[in-house]
Amino acid sequence: MSPALPRVLSIAGTDPSGGAGIHADLKSIAAAGGYGMAVTTSLVAQNTRGVREVHTPPLEFLSAQLDAVFDDVDVDAVKIGMLGDAATVDLVRGYLLDHRPRWIVLDPVMVATSGNRLLDEAAEGALREFVRDVDVVTPNIPELAVLCDATPATDFTGAIAQARVLAAETGTSVVVKAGHLTTDEAGNALVVPDGDVRTVSAPRHDTSCTHGTGCSLSSALATRLAATEDPEGALDWTTGWLNESIEHAHRLEVGHGHGPVDHGHRARRLARAADTTPWRHLVSPMPSGETPGSLVIAAGRTAPEPRVSPAGPWTAALWEATGDVWAEIMDLRLIRGLRAGTLREDAFTFYLDQDAHYLEEYARALAALAVRARDTADRIAWARNAVGCILGEAELHRAWLADRERIGGPSPITNAYTDFLRASTMGEDYVVGAAAVLPCFWLYVEIGLALEEHNHPEHPYHAWLTGYAAEEFVTETRAALERVERALAAASPDQRARAARAYLSACIHEREFFDQADRFGM
Repeated sequence: MSPALPRVLSIAGTDPSGGAGIHADLKSIAAAGGYGMAVTTSLVAQNTRGVREVHTPPLEFLSAQLDAVFDDVDVDAVKIGMLGDAATVDLVRGYLLDHRPRWIVLDPVMVATSGNRLLDEAAEGALREFVRDVDVVTPNIPELAVLCDATPATDFTGAIAQARVLAAETGTSVVVKAGHLTTDEAGNALVVPDGDVRTVSAPRHDTSCTHGTGCSLSSALATRLAATEDPEGALDWTTGWLNESIEHAHRLEVGHGHGPVDHGHRARRLARAADTTPWRHLVSPMPSGETPGSLVIAAGRTAPEPRVSPAGPWTAALWEATGDVWAEIMDLRLIRGLRAGTLREDAFTFYLDQDAHYLEEYARALAALAVRARDTADRIAWARNAVGCILGEAELHRAWLADRERIGGPSPITNAYTDFLRASTMGEDYVVGAAAVLPCFWLYVEIGLALEEHNHPEHPYHAWLTGYAAEEFVTETRAALERVERALAAASPDQRARAARAYLSACIHEREFFDQADRFGM
């Protein structure tokens, strides 16, 4: 049975600047959901520019540290980093054979990124033998070559071929890291002893902040292995987390060399997503609703010129209020991944699965507007939109979701949005409901048209991007804008004010709906 909080020990050297070694390991273990411990093999005077000096304490002190941990703590996983020499390798190997935790992950610190060998021949030989006693080994490309007594691979295919040989000979799973190559792909592959390969894709980021990536990957992987007992899932989680940590690492502004990764970025992002502070527009004074300008709830950022123009001054005022939400949506991982074509398939599948649940309820909201609209043409238009949602949901099943595993139900985020729409369209004045459903037309088509600029036939989500930028959807959005414009013009000031709030609330629900795609299972 997996522990509620994995107890993970790092056996490695130090980095006083915090980017690598046990300092990075402890941050990574915490980020991956574990309780981190550390036994120090070497005291290293280093920073983002390089290593200055190494002091190795006596082996007796290393043994004392190991005893102090294992005499008192049930260790679920061990990550091994810098060992330094053959005597240290032999001591740690022997100790872990006598105190075998469930998972051992070895990051074989043998070759620096510069290509310099870090161990002498005896230590390399001892480490090769140690590989046979661990569960997973995570070499960089040069280290993989040393372990295989081969020339470093120049592409991912060649590296996987070497890993297959190593895994078969040692009975140990091997993680191959494309980040050490030069291709756009920077994901990882898990090669198991029987030769099967599980590849996890990740985009390469143009950054020099990669100090400590090997330490961070191996320690996070050990933690996820202890937490889940699922090697493929553990690598999947670790790859996504580390890729995000690398992507945002430059914002740390630590050091003047190869900076560290941002181990805490995902945790901070998820904390922001869980923030329960009331939305600003709901605690601001209610707008008067007397004029279009009075509807605008001030945004800190200016909304871009919409590709689908407002239908008049009232809908123009609504768009003006979306500057902050628009900028936040376009910076979401889902949207950036769709734009670049690097969005992971599981995240896209989750998004479409939730979209199918959403469209089912959105159709009910549109049908409610069809019943409540006074103008016959408007009733027909809303009803046609409702039918289109039902058909769209069915098409999602046929085109993408039919042969993929679905979640089975709507998420809390999806439920919150659809409950809001149904309450707005069934329990509020007609104009409030009409404003509430508008963002699903307008924001969607604006996002679709923005993403279409990056679409191409080889794009992995080409069909979806093409559909949301189609002229038919643009035409439906223009018609919906005209209906909302007329409803606002005919409404009372109080109704307009409540409609403006409902519109902005729906925009924020849209942001949350997009943002949830890569939070599933975290």
